[in-house]
Parts: sequence; C-alpha cells; structure tokens
Amino acid sequence: MNKYPMTWEQAVAWLREQPDQQDLVKACFYDDPLVAAAKRFRDCPEWRAVRKLLPAVPGNALDVGAGRGISSYALAADSWQTVALEPDPSDLVGAGAIRQISRETGLDIDVVEEWGERLPFEDAIFDVVHARQVLHHARDLGSLCAEIGRVLKPGGLLVATREHVIDREGDLQAFLDVHPLHRLYGGENAYTMDSYLGALQNAGLVIRDIFNPWASDINLFPATPRDIKNAIAARYHFPFPGLIPDFVLRVMGNHVGNPGRLYSFVGVKE
Repeated sequence: MNKYPMTWEQAVAWLREQPDQQDLVKACFYDDPLVAAAKRFRDCPEWRAVRKLLPAVPGNALDVGAGRGISSYALAADSWQTVALEPDPSDLVGAGAIRQISRETGLDIDVVEEWGERLPFEDAIFDVVHARQVLHHARDLGSLCAEIGRVLKPGGLLVATREHVIDREGDLQAFLDVHPLHRLYGGENAYTMDSYLGALQNAGLVIRDIFNPWASDINLFPATPRDIKNAIAARYHFPFPGLIPDFVLRVMGNHVGNPGRLYSFVGVKE
C-alpha cells in the first residue's frame, strides 16, 4: 500500500492550484496550454544547450521518461524521428499529454507506454536517447542504463540531463525533505556520482561530457549565469558581477555540495 497521499498526476494537479507556486509550475512546464508550454521549452536556454550536444543531422531519437512530452516535442520539432517512452497514461503528466501535443501540432511522435527498464525495441536502432530528469527515478539504475545502451547504435549518443546527485547514501533523506512534491507522491530519488557513472559505463557507454550544476544552462535553468554571478559577487563583496568570466562558474560548480544538486551526462555507445 502506498504510504503517500497522492499519485504523481495528483501531486502536479495540486501544485498547479497553489497561488504561491505558479512560478515553479511555469518553470517546470506544468502550465497550460500544453502546446504553449512545450514551445516555450523548445525556445528556452536549457533546450538550446541540449540541441548543441545533438548530432547535426537528425535521425532516430528515443525520449525516455518523456512525461508530458515537452522534450519529445522539441526533438520532433527539430526534425528527429521521435519515439516517446512514458509509462504513465495521464492526460496531464503522461502519455495522454504527449498524444495531445502530437495531435495539436501535427508532429509525428510515436508514444510507447512502457518502463525504461524493459524497452520494447530491437538492438541498436536509435541514434540518440534523450532522458530528461529520468535516471534518478530508475527503479533499477543498472537495468535502465543497460537497456539504453542496448538500443543505441554504435556511436549513438545518450544525453541524460538534470540528474540529482548526492555524495553519500546518507544524504538522500536531506534532499527528499526539501523537495516540494516528494512528501505528496514519494517518487523522488538521487544517486551518487559513482552510481551513475558505473551504470553508464557498464552499459557500454563512454562518458564524453559531465556538466556540473553551474557548467551549463541545462542544469541552471530557470536560473541564469547572471543570477549565479550576482550571487557570487554578493558573497565575496565584488562590485562588478558582469566581469566574472563564465569559466569561474564552471570551476566553482564543481564545489556545489547540496544534496540533490543537478548534473548532466553525455555518453557515446562503443
């Protein structure tokens, strides 16, 4: 029996009804109209940074744990032949929402209602697997990564973004205690860096890039590099935050230590 009072769909519906949480709702792209939220995601700094990581010539893409379909929309709108994998049938946060986006935009998005740990696809058929905020939700991280590696073509790319990282297992509860929705639906999680890297490497992926919390707009959004520079300047009493070079953010981002901080990974199938 689930000890939490809500499903994921109910938790998001609750969040959307809170007057003081509307900025968070919009930052998470949970707002309506759905297609407008998806288009806003495709235009935001996070997706622009992801797009730079993808191959120049679009091919076959699998969007694992696609949620309500904002990244599936972005892939399809960028001319990728897109399969959206999402086990939740919800019209608000799951497969139903992705199908709505496909209908209303005319984009061909193939929606598959299945879990990432058992991908219903042949070996080596995708050029790209995209996973936004997915790996840390895995019921079995090793199995999920192994399946991703299996369906990627040799030389294919995994882009796994905005994954929660902890330094040790004992830090997990501290992260869960401050998450705005975990107390409602109980579905949040985080892994150590070693756990992520071990699972990815065991799946036959060579890690090409690791982005720390401040190294890319992928992890920073909805904050901006200017926001971080202003915070650094205030902390160190530096009067000119605009003069702080971007590389300082990348270096200092390695020392961000809060439990659940965001990292992103890019891996290439051997």
